[in-house]
Amino acid sequence: MNNYYDPIEYVVKPEEDGFLLKTILQKRLQVSRKLMSRLKLTEQGITLNGERVYISVKVKAGDVVAIRMEKETSDDILPQPIPFDILYEDDALLIINKQAGIIVHPTHGHYTDTLANGVVYYWQQRGEQYRFRPVHRLDQETSGVLAVAKNPYVHQHISEQLIAGLVNKKYLALVHGSPVPPKGSVDGPIDRDPLEPHRRIVTPTGYSALTHYEVLEHYKYGSLVQLILESGRTHQIRVHMTHIGCPLIGDKMYQLTNKAELPEELAKKMDELDQSIERQALHAAELAFTHPISGEYMTFQAPLPSDMIQLKERLQKEDNKSE
Repeated sequence: MNNYYDPIEYVVKPEEDGFLLKTILQKRLQVSRKLMSRLKLTEQGITLNGERVYISVKVKAGDVVAIRMEKETSDDILPQPIPFDILYEDDALLIINKQAGIIVHPTHGHYTDTLANGVVYYWQQRGEQYRFRPVHRLDQETSGVLAVAKNPYVHQHISEQLIAGLVNKKYLALVHGSPVPPKGSVDGPIDRDPLEPHRRIVTPTGYSALTHYEVLEHYKYGSLVQLILESGRTHQIRVHMTHIGCPLIGDKMYQLTNKAELPEELAKKMDELDQSIERQALHAAELAFTHPISGEYMTFQAPLPSDMIQLKERLQKEDNKSE
């Protein structure tokens, strides 16, 4: 039985003749120090022209450098037949359109009925061995594009793109009111709320957080807003939109503190809208990054889910009533 994934190979170029193998691994294949140490411990982890060698040897033009990672499984995750929507899959990546209401990964006290349980079951049924490695997070109630890496090399590369700001993440949200101006940025440091640690607040002593927004559609009682994150703080979009007076519709945790001061009709309408959807109206609509193996810049999109479509139609009907 083959205990390794397919090799990732690199052919040494003429101008690289005489380079150290270690340099090729670090500079051309972008193998991290941590992964390098791991590969060195396995029999076929690092090879030159099919032979296991020390990384201190010099390479020649035309040499084939290869890394092979041992197959892994998520033995700590119980396989469960939980359906999920696949947007794209190859030997390196699984791109999922996550449904609202499902937790991505088992947590303390919640070991089953997560997306991870369903993915592990799916791979098991196909006779494939992978460890569940999501490369970013989505809140339980947030729907949309989620990327899962199938090996540590792919996970490392996309994580580095995230840190470098090279991953494009676009979200769509339905919010109360309408941001002013209709296109702008919210630059507000975020940290835990000292009174309610599970919540986050904008505070001068918090961690830097930047959100770019643009109103795509404006209604009498709300707006469809596109958001792009420059950072990835917990609940960032929800916190920032509430901070500028436009909380997400349906968000039970982040609401306006001055709601009692609003006109009675507006406050009533906000309550009605919040009750018309069972979660915050937030959707990860697009994710784009460079594929770690092919080098191709790829864009993945997830259509607006039915509950947000229905909420959007409700907002449009309110507009028609006032005409």
